[in-house]
Amino acid sequence: MFDTVLKNGVIYDGSGGPPLRGDIGLRGNAIEAIGDIGEAGEAEVIDVGGLAISPGFVDMHTHSDFTLIADGRAESQVHQGVTTEVVGQCGLSCAPVCNHGDIRHVSPWYTEHDHPKWLGFGQYLDALENTALGVNVMAFVGHGTVHRAVLGNELRAGEPDEVEEMARLVDEAMDQGAGGLSSGLEYWPGIMAAPDHLVPMCEVARKHGRLYATHVRNRDTQYDLGFAEALATARQSGAKLQISHIQPKFGAPDYAMEHTLEMIDVARRHDVDVAFDVIPHDWNNTLMAAILPKWAQAGGVDEVLKRLANPEDRARIKANPKPMWLIVKAEKWSDIVLLKSDANKELVGADLAEIGRMRNCHPYDVVLDLLLEDGQNMMNVFWASKSFQDRDVELCLQQPECAVISDTIAAASDGILKDAVGSITGYGWAARFLQYYVRDRQVLSLADGIRRITAVPAERLGIKDRGRLTRGARADICVFDPEAITSHATAKQPRRYATGVAHVLVNGKFAMRDGQRQPVNAGEVLRH
Repeated sequence: MFDTVLKNGVIYDGSGGPPLRGDIGLRGNAIEAIGDIGEAGEAEVIDVGGLAISPGFVDMHTHSDFTLIADGRAESQVHQGVTTEVVGQCGLSCAPVCNHGDIRHVSPWYTEHDHPKWLGFGQYLDALENTALGVNVMAFVGHGTVHRAVLGNELRAGEPDEVEEMARLVDEAMDQGAGGLSSGLEYWPGIMAAPDHLVPMCEVARKHGRLYATHVRNRDTQYDLGFAEALATARQSGAKLQISHIQPKFGAPDYAMEHTLEMIDVARRHDVDVAFDVIPHDWNNTLMAAILPKWAQAGGVDEVLKRLANPEDRARIKANPKPMWLIVKAEKWSDIVLLKSDANKELVGADLAEIGRMRNCHPYDVVLDLLLEDGQNMMNVFWASKSFQDRDVELCLQQPECAVISDTIAAASDGILKDAVGSITGYGWAARFLQYYVRDRQVLSLADGIRRITAVPAERLGIKDRGRLTRGARADICVFDPEAITSHATAKQPRRYATGVAHVLVNGKFAMRDGQRQPVNAGEVLRH
């Protein structure tokens, strides 16, 4: 009857309710039975006594669009119990593109190697399906990528007929399996878009019954304008809104998070369908080029590099009164760390004040020099700053609809991605959440903590057969020790795998067994 039985575990089904002590019987890629199974017949029986059995973790906000093409094993995610990722966030997606040469310009963490080529969104999903995936993958289509497909690198948001063409491309991507639409309104080219440009695309998402996820325009001094814009776009279009990594940034008033939640509550009472998620740490990670004002990002990489080499343009960039990070304007350089630079790998993990001393120049000039030195790969230079507040994360977690996300990439400590880093806690975000906020701080119970990274995101995404341990659901399962699960990632050593996870099953197959990664990659592409 069963292929595998997980015996004597403490079962957390993802609902947030009290756990059940018992067994789970698996057959093929699905859960066949839950409870006291008794005789297992010829099934392989694995005693997991004392360990928690939960649904595999669903990371609903990642940027693994291209890293999974380069190396689909998703080692950093599987080691901490993640079984499903949702890529294409913050307006960044690998498709659609007008030609194969554009793939590198729209793909986050692009890696130069012999990879499959695509144009349309469906072709990109085909490329993923032809990759051995360690996790299941759902992909959103990004507004920024669609904008580029229509307008290239022009410094404008688009006329009505051009916006109509963008909406058509979004509709086409939805027909081909995109799980939703995303925007990144602090990034080029999303920074130029207003609700008038976004609403037609969000109406397409509403028509297909899919999410609109947004990285809002501003989360610091004018946080209320940024969140109000997102709510207004959802209200006008009727789309389901997911506010990505909602916590305010450095420069926001102390009451910003509380006020934002009040705004959301009012919008809900007037029938706006809105939810949100948080990153479970105080580090804010992003691409370094986002610090450049929009005029400096126009025209493509070659034009940006010319400006970075021009003393007058550099002075104008540094004088920008509203950089994406106000922590830069405040010159808190010791709270900003270099995460990734192909040209300066030896500096990764160092803070900008330290690098400035090493180079005997002002840290802001270090920033511009680092971008210049990476040349054509400047869009792959990443940094992190201590721009979030723990109290804001806790306040969000007190809201039952709040999901927890990584905002990172799937990577590996070996192979083509051995130098790739998506965030300081990318190798341990889920482990840190369960370790720090659940076990150590007891902000949430273990049952509710598991719910935030399983059923909450799965239900919001419309994934019906994952995120819960129920009979007939896909056998995406994480077995871990709640007292031992630990993140080991630090700014200096971000590529250390989490520990405390005993077994991970993806579609019924062991990706992790007895704490060891198995040579099995059973993930699937989840076309909506």
